[in-house]
Amino acid sequence: MPSSDPLPPKEGALFRKLLKCYELKQYKNGLKLAKQILSNPRYTEHGETLAMKGLTLNGLGRRDEAYKYVRLGLRNDLRSHVCWHVYGLLQRSDKKYDEAIKCYRNALKWEKDNLQILKDLSLLQIQMRDLEGYKETRHHLFTLRPSQHASWIGFSMSYHLLGDYEMANNILETFSQSQTSIEAHDYRHSELLLYQNQILIESSDLQKALDHLIKYESQIVDKLAVRESMGDLYIKLNQEEKAVPIFEALIKRNPENVLYYEQLLKARKLTESSSIVAAYREYQAQYPYALCPRRLPLNIAEGDEFRQVADEYLRRGLRKGIPPLFVNVRSLHQNPAKASIIEKLTLQYFENLTRSGHFSREDADNGVAVEPASALVWTALFLAQHYDYMRDTDRALEYINAAIDHTPTLIELLITKGRIFKHAGDPVEAYVWLEEAQSMDTADRYINSKCAKYMLRANMVQEAEEICSKFTREGVSAMDNLNEMQCMWFQTECARAFQRMGRWGEALKKCYEVERHFAEIIEDQFDFHTYCMRKMTLRAYVGLLRLEDVLRRHPFYFKAAKCAIEVYIRLYDKPLKAETTIEEIDIENLPPSELKKLRSKQRKAKKKAELESAQAAQAQVKREQHQKSKQQANQETDPDAPQLDELIAEKLERPDDPLDKATEFLKPLQQLAKERIETHLLAFEVYYRKNKLLLMLQSIRRARSVDPTHPVLHSCIIRFMKALLQATKQGPPFNGHVQQVLDKATKELIGQKTPQQLNDEFIAKHNASILHLYEGARGLYELDPSKKDQAVKLITSYDLSKLRLEEAIQIYTALRDGDVFGDCETEANDYQQACHQRFQYARIFRNIEELEAQLQEKEKAAAAAAAAKLHAETEDEQQQQQQHNHQQQQLNHLDSSKPPSVAAGAS
Repeated sequence: MPSSDPLPPKEGALFRKLLKCYELKQYKNGLKLAKQILSNPRYTEHGETLAMKGLTLNGLGRRDEAYKYVRLGLRNDLRSHVCWHVYGLLQRSDKKYDEAIKCYRNALKWEKDNLQILKDLSLLQIQMRDLEGYKETRHHLFTLRPSQHASWIGFSMSYHLLGDYEMANNILETFSQSQTSIEAHDYRHSELLLYQNQILIESSDLQKALDHLIKYESQIVDKLAVRESMGDLYIKLNQEEKAVPIFEALIKRNPENVLYYEQLLKARKLTESSSIVAAYREYQAQYPYALCPRRLPLNIAEGDEFRQVADEYLRRGLRKGIPPLFVNVRSLHQNPAKASIIEKLTLQYFENLTRSGHFSREDADNGVAVEPASALVWTALFLAQHYDYMRDTDRALEYINAAIDHTPTLIELLITKGRIFKHAGDPVEAYVWLEEAQSMDTADRYINSKCAKYMLRANMVQEAEEICSKFTREGVSAMDNLNEMQCMWFQTECARAFQRMGRWGEALKKCYEVERHFAEIIEDQFDFHTYCMRKMTLRAYVGLLRLEDVLRRHPFYFKAAKCAIEVYIRLYDKPLKAETTIEEIDIENLPPSELKKLRSKQRKAKKKAELESAQAAQAQVKREQHQKSKQQANQETDPDAPQLDELIAEKLERPDDPLDKATEFLKPLQQLAKERIETHLLAFEVYYRKNKLLLMLQSIRRARSVDPTHPVLHSCIIRFMKALLQATKQGPPFNGHVQQVLDKATKELIGQKTPQQLNDEFIAKHNASILHLYEGARGLYELDPSKKDQAVKLITSYDLSKLRLEEAIQIYTALRDGDVFGDCETEANDYQQACHQRFQYARIFRNIEELEAQLQEKEKAAAAAAAAKLHAETEDEQQQQQQHNHQQQQLNHLDSSKPPSVAAGAS
C-alpha cells in the first residue's frame, strides 16, 4: 500500500526487505536494514521505519525499546496506517486487545481497504466477542475479495454467531451454487455442508435440514454424522419408522453407545418397562460382549423384574472380576428399593460362595460348575463399597478386611479401604492405605495421583509433591512442573489444604495459578480463528467459541474461585499482623526465666527464618534458571509473550483491599455459574462486608430463584434486615427510588413480621433439619447476643444419631472457632466427646492424647514387626549355617572312612 511519507527507490527497497525479514523472523537482519535507512540524514525520523524497528525489537524480546521506537515513529507520522498497524500489533502481543482494536480502527481511517489490517481487526473482534463489529469487518472483507472462500465463510459465520440463521444459510447456499467443480471425497466441502446443516437445525427448520442432508448425502464424507443427524431429525419430525433402521445400523457399528439405544427406543415408541427390558434382551443376544444392553435395563426395571436383571448383571461382573462394578451401579442406590435388592443379592452371593463356591443354592443343587475363587473377593469388595456408600463404616471395614485377608496383594482392596477411612473422617489413615497401595505398584500413575490427592486431603503437601515427583520432569520441582502442565486437580487440592492449615498466602497463590490457566486457555483460542477457517473445521470451531464463552463455569475454576473468595473474606475479618519484634516486647518487666525462654525462642525462629530464606533463595535461582531456559526455548515460537508478575505468598496474604480482590474472582461466577446457589451466597458475604444493601438484596433474590429452601439463605435474610435497620438509624435517608426498592424487598422477604418473628417461625418449621436449626441459631444470636446459650443449646441438643458426619463437623468447627457464637470452649469440648461416640473413626473428634497413644502403638507395632522380621532372618541364617556345618561334617566323615589309596587318588 502507498505510504503517507514515501521513501526514494533505494530506501524503499531496503524497507521492503525489512518487512520481509520481519515476516521470516530474521530480526537481526531487519535491525541492520532499519539502521541503514535511518542512517541517512534525510530519513533519521522516518516514522514507518522507526515503527518497524520497534516491532523487530519486540521480536527479540526488547519490549521497552520496542514501545519507545513505535511511539516515536507514530509521533513523527500520525497519518500513517503502517505506524498505527504496527502499534496495534505491539498492543496485541501484550494481550491488550481493546487498545489494539483502537489502533486498527485508526489505521483504517487512513487506509480503509487494507486487507491485512481488516483481517487482524476481525481476529481481535471475534476474540473479544464484538460480534456486531465482526460482522461489519467481515462484510467489508467480503466486498473487497468476493472470490475468496474465506470471505464467504467468515461473512456467513458472523450472521450465525449473531443468531441470524436465515441470512447465514442464504450466504452459504449462494456460495455452494457458485462452486462449479467439486472433487470426490472433498473433505472441506463436506464440512461446509455439515456446517450449513447445523445452521438449519439451530434455526428449527428441521424439514429443510433433513431435505438438505438427503440432497447432499453423496457429497458428505462424514457418513457417521449424516446418519446420526438424519435419525435424530426423523424422530423430531415424527417419522420414527424411518429412524429405526438407521439406529439399528448405528448400534451394529458401535453397540456401546448409550445414545443410540435411547434414540432407538424413542423410534420404536417403547414406553412400558417390560417391553423396554425385552428389547434390551434382544440386543444382549445379538451383542453378547456389549456392556450397554446389560446395564441400561437396570435404570428402567422395577420390582421382581429388576431383581432378575440385576442378578444376571452382578453375577457376570463378579464372575469376571470387574473392578468398577460398584461404580457402574452406584447411581441405582439413589432408589432405596433398588439399593435394598442389590444388598440382599450380594449378601446371598457372599454367604453361598463362602459355603459352597456357588452364587446360589440352586446352582449347587443343580450341579453347576463352581465359581472361580476370585468371585468371593470381588463380592466382598462390592459389599464393602456398598456399605461405605451407605456410610456404615463398621460393616464396610468388616468386608474389606475379609477380602484383604483372602487376597492381600490386590491393590483395589487397599484403595477401597483408604476410601472407607476417608468417608469415615480419618484422612490420615486413608492416606496410609493409599501409600501402601502405591508402594505395591510404583509404575501406576493413577494410584500415584490418587495417593497424592489423599495426602493433600490430610494436609501433607510436601509429601504429596514428593509422590508426584516420580512422574514429573527431572531437574524441575514437581510443583513448578505440575503448574506448567496445568494440573489443576493438584492445585485446587493444594489450595484447599493450605486454606485448612491457615497458610493463606500459599492458598491464594494456587488459586491465582488456576485462574491464570483459564486466562491462558482463553488466549490460546486466538490461534484457531484463522486455522479453523482455513481448514474448514467450522462445526468444531463454533463449538470451541461457545465453550470458551462459558469456560469459567468449569468445576476447577469454581473450586479455586470459591477458595480464594473465602480466604479473602477471612483476611478481611481477621487481617494478618506484622510479626512482633523483640523491641516491641516489654522485656524489662519480664522475669529472668521468661526472658531466657523468649531469647531461646527468638534464636530458633531466626535460625528457621534464615534456613527458609536460604531454601527459598535456592528455589528461586532454580526457578529463574528454568524460566530462562524455557524463554530461550520459546524465543522463536513466541518471542513477544507478556511476562506475568511472580506470585509471592507473603504479598498475597496482605492485600490492600481483600474485598476488591474477592470481587475479581466473584464476577466470573456471577456471569457463568448462576445456577449454583453457592455463587450468590458468596456474593452476599462479600457485599455484606462492603455494606452494599442493594447488591445484598440482589444476591438474596438470585439465591431464592435457585433454591428458596436453602438453610443459609435464611441467615442471609436476617443479616440483611439487621444491616438495613442499622443503615436506616445511623445513616442519611435513602434516595427515593432506593427506598422504594428496599421497602418492596422487605415486604417480599418478611412481610409484616419482625426479623425475630421470622426467625422463630423458621426454627419451629424446620426443627427436623440440623442445618436449618443451625442457621436459625445463628439468626437468634445475631438478633440478640444475650440468647447465646439458647442458640447453642438449640443445635447441641439435636439427636446425633440423625446427623451426617459433614453436618457434625460444621457445627463443631463453628463452636470451636468461636466465629459464629463467640467463645464456646466448654460446649465445644462436650460436643466433641458426644460426636466421638457417634463417629468413632473421625479424626477431628478425637483427643490429642488418644491420637498420640495411637501413634505410639503404631510405632511399637512397626518396631515389633521389624524386630520379628530381623529375628526370623537371623534364625534362617543360623539354620542355614547349621545345615552347612552338618553337611561339611558328613563330607569330612566320608573322607576319613575311605582307604588311604582311594583318599590319595581323590585328592
